[in-house]
Amino acid sequence: MSGLDPAIAARLKRNAEGLVPAIAQQRGTGEVLMMAWMDDEALHRTLTTRRGTYYSRSRRQYWVKGETSGHTQQVHEVRLDCDGDTILLVVDQEGAACHTGDRTCFDADVLLD
Repeated sequence: MSGLDPAIAARLKRNAEGLVPAIAQQRGTGEVLMMAWMDDEALHRTLTTRRGTYYSRSRRQYWVKGETSGHTQQVHEVRLDCDGDTILLVVDQEGAACHTGDRTCFDADVLLD
């Protein structure tokens, strides 16, 4: 059972797997860094520790950004969108945000410029 505040939990609109997309954005520049998934427990851990904590759908476990890579996220703000179906984390990203080693997950494929 998650320690997430019930008032926050009540506002979340989760997918069929109980997950909500979370977008990490660089504090100060607004650069969009990555998207990952959170459930109530991942959000609770993020709010409590101020470290980006996510849920891996493939591994079915929690992971803290930078725990193995050293590319950490210090969370400064957490916001819920107007519909309650997306979380925004405003972070200070240390090193690459993308698992490929790129600064952001949105560097590789520009579809329209």
